[in-house]
Amino acid sequence: MEISTDIQNLIDAALKEDLGNKGDITSQATIPDNKTAKMMMNARAQGILAGINIAIQVFKTVDNDLTITEHVQDGHPLKKGQKILTVEGNARQILMAERTALNFLSHLSGIASETHRYVTAIQHTKAKILDTRKTLPGYRAIQKYAVKMGGGNNHRTGLYDMVLIKDNHIAAAGGIKAALDNTAAANPSVKIEIEVDTLAQLQEVLDHGTADIVLLDNMAPEELKKAVALCEGKIITEASGGITMETIVSIAETGVDYISIGALTHSVKAFDIGLDYIS
Repeated sequence: MEISTDIQNLIDAALKEDLGNKGDITSQATIPDNKTAKMMMNARAQGILAGINIAIQVFKTVDNDLTITEHVQDGHPLKKGQKILTVEGNARQILMAERTALNFLSHLSGIASETHRYVTAIQHTKAKILDTRKTLPGYRAIQKYAVKMGGGNNHRTGLYDMVLIKDNHIAAAGGIKAALDNTAAANPSVKIEIEVDTLAQLQEVLDHGTADIVLLDNMAPEELKKAVALCEGKIITEASGGITMETIVSIAETGVDYISIGALTHSVKAFDIGLDYIS
């Protein structure tokens, strides 16, 4: 992953949050300032790696003279105990960067690993996994990158690059027809997606004929299967709403094109990675 200005700013803010105005007072107190060390970052579970370039950049931001050896790349399956990277140089500087580097890498690898679980569970179907805008403020680009590393797909980046008419838009506009009429007139060059939660609403969308994608929200598999049949060859389908590992297979087997899962980014468990002293 390329380290953009936005990502560097995120790294700088994370380090400032951790180091404050005094730095790592524990390392300063316990370790001589000229002490060198070699430390190994390794996986403590099985999963998918994401964010290694960000972790490396954290170390380089603290001390550009550190020597870092990358053992695996993003998207690579990890086994428990597998080496991820080695860092050598000033011991104090390594420990100053340790937690921030691990925070980024464990969070993003957690997203990639969870995404991979979902992707693997439905690989026998045509459905594709999508992320959502339910991301940590400032982290959207890197969280969506992690989803891709896990084999998922990115939905819209923000409010600016695709129209998604949801229930509040429909209510405020005065109904599905009014919302679609207004949108088609105002945004003729962008894709239009609209959310429905009943088959009656879906039929209204299909009759209008201007939407490109329909989001079938919180439908049980039986109802979702009927909705997909109504949409066949007319519009792209996306299922969403409280989808878990327990329900993903039944949702995918309805024939839906996409399944969006907010939990990939807003509720993911960190992947267990450690940094251990070697010499």
